[in-house]
Amino acid sequence: MSANIFVTGGAGYIGSHICKCLARAGYQPITFDNLSRGNKSAVKWGPLEIGNLGDTQLIEGLLIKYQPEVIIHLAGLAYVGESVDDPKKYYENNVIGTLSLLDAMNSSGNNKIVFSSSCAVYGSSNRVPIDEQVTCCPDNPYGASKHMIEQILSDYDHAFQISSV
Repeated sequence: MSANIFVTGGAGYIGSHICKCLARAGYQPITFDNLSRGNKSAVKWGPLEIGNLGDTQLIEGLLIKYQPEVIIHLAGLAYVGESVDDPKKYYENNVIGTLSLLDAMNSSGNNKIVFSSSCAVYGSSNRVPIDEQVTCCPDNPYGASKHMIEQILSDYDHAFQISSV
């Protein structure tokens, strides 16, 4: 029996390709998606669980059910222009949704997460290439939400030993 990997946002373009790679490597990808921007037909390599990232109880139940080795967190809104026009939407989905996921992980005993961040956390840097030594200075709500999540992950690792791998 192959190990389960829980993939939030697994019905999106990048998520579906990650699920494909996981399946080819011998893992069982469990896709969690609300299908607002993902596509049901992109889920071909494991079960699809439909739900919202903010539903902590649902996610906790699924994590208990599947006992994944790791959570790959891709679920997030990712349009810079839209984030400027509707920042609340981005903070609710990306930040509050991630807090919900982390709380479900903590309650269910899952402690490993791979988080898909963004170069938008660096803002408009003059340094090329941009690497992790560049100071984070996001200049839009999308980048700011990703930067906040990076800080939250550090705090959750310290408090609950939920580690980014």
